[in-house]
Amino acid sequence: MRLFRLIPLYMALALGANAALATDAETLAPLREDSLKRLILHKEPKPVEAVEFQLEDDGGTATLADYKGKYVLLNFWATWCAPCRKEMPQIAELQEEFGGDKFEVVTLATGRNSPAGIKKFFEENGIDNLPRHQDPQSAVARKMGVIALPITVILDPDGNEIARLIGDAEWNSDSAKAIVSTLVEGNS
Repeated sequence: MRLFRLIPLYMALALGANAALATDAETLAPLREDSLKRLILHKEPKPVEAVEFQLEDDGGTATLADYKGKYVLLNFWATWCAPCRKEMPQIAELQEEFGGDKFEVVTLATGRNSPAGIKKFFEENGIDNLPRHQDPQSAVARKMGVIALPITVILDPDGNEIARLIGDAEWNSDSAKAIVSTLVEGNS
């Protein structure tokens, strides 16, 4: 049964899918299953404004434009958020499997989250491969219309939003991995 769900992925790869095809909502839509069915795929990429956020442990500032050139799974979360606690280890699995030159997970603690609290959250959940960036004034979250937590946004290599999921999801599922794989392989 699982093989049949992955047929669209294999067909796209076999036909030499390119980045434009891989980001097409019609290409990714059949890959969405279970909790990933709530992933909203935009028909047209949406520009993202460059708003500064703090790098982990007060290491300076950055913007999402600093990640251009790769797909980014941007996760807005908070230490007090129970669904965030559930999905963060799964998101770490995506980074472990796909992280590199073409894909990166960026976590952004939104609102009041102390660096010590964030570090403790990651340690308690066994996460050591994700950044602990902060958006203490929720400036990035406001600009991107984040209305609840968690919210996960997928950015294309040009820095545009191509998909959004409100709430938690099974980010280590076959569906999530097929979506990320299609994006990454299409960007070869």
